[in-house]
Amino acid sequence: MYVPNENRYDHFSYRRVGSSGLKLPPLSLGLWHNFGYYDNFETAREMIHTAFDLGITHFDLANNYGNPANGSAETNFGRILKEDFPGNLRDELIISTKAGFDMWPGPYGGSDDNGGSRKYILASLDQSLTRLGLNYADIFYSHRPVPGTPIEETVGALATAIHQGKALYVGISSYTPEQTQAAANEAVRQGIRILIHQPNYNMFDRWIEEGLQAVLDQNGIGSIAFVPLAQGLLTDRYLNGIPADSRAAKAHQFLEAGSVTDEKIKQIQALGEIAEKRGQSLAQMAIAWVLRENTTGGVKPVTSALIGASRPEQIRENVAALDHLEFSNEELAAIDQILLWDKNLGNNPWHALALRSD
Repeated sequence: MYVPNENRYDHFSYRRVGSSGLKLPPLSLGLWHNFGYYDNFETAREMIHTAFDLGITHFDLANNYGNPANGSAETNFGRILKEDFPGNLRDELIISTKAGFDMWPGPYGGSDDNGGSRKYILASLDQSLTRLGLNYADIFYSHRPVPGTPIEETVGALATAIHQGKALYVGISSYTPEQTQAAANEAVRQGIRILIHQPNYNMFDRWIEEGLQAVLDQNGIGSIAFVPLAQGLLTDRYLNGIPADSRAAKAHQFLEAGSVTDEKIKQIQALGEIAEKRGQSLAQMAIAWVLRENTTGGVKPVTSALIGASRPEQIRENVAALDHLEFSNEELAAIDQILLWDKNLGNNPWHALALRSD
């Protein structure tokens, strides 16, 4: 029988989400990979236990997580909740889910032209709650902007979820600055607020610095960055090239071997040298960088970094990054010099997805 660590809230401070009253841990656990039917259930259970014992209270899902068995991550997480988090322990958790991608056949199942419709969003939420075994989600997201669907309809569906008591807060993911402002305006008109935005953000992909963070700050919206390790690129695994068992070697959907160029490997190695001088692994420094407070150029800090894991040890390593979040100006300048990041956003699959609905 699982008994949570009684010292679980002693590891770090929690961060307020925008101008709301809600706080999130600086690290949250995403269940995008490694929590579905085709993964080891007991390992998944152990990772959930490890995260909670370390103070991670936020678990992030979506209706389609668990691919190729879409929805299976929610089903497995629901089983873990039922078996291991009885009674009031549910009140110590922030559980989020999303709707926006293809889930079932036909014209209402979330394909590219209906993933933002009222019909799809509210049906998807009901299905997610059934799989999770919950009466409500703490945060419910529009997973992506959808071409051809009015923002009034998408935000209206989110408002209905709140009014029905099926979501406490709502958020958006992968929306451009302009789309985010439109959603925020419509939310106010409908008597609710957008709590949080979930964009992709890491050293190799800094698109949110080009206007999105300013929009979030102006509207009191928090942010939670996914892929802070760039699908594993910003880890020690790639210091000597592409590992045979890596996502890049397996031509993962969002990380292909062709994108891991010699120049990219050189950047990873140079970043690894800075991390070593800081007494951190490259993954730890990459997480600290995403969460950094001493940003430059008016860039606003993110609320939380969304980590993934395939084993408990990775969660422990990532949490250890919180012991050293500070960067000197010299370190930040050296990192920027290594990155020389490209403002052309064409290699960003999530941002490109958002641009399609402009």
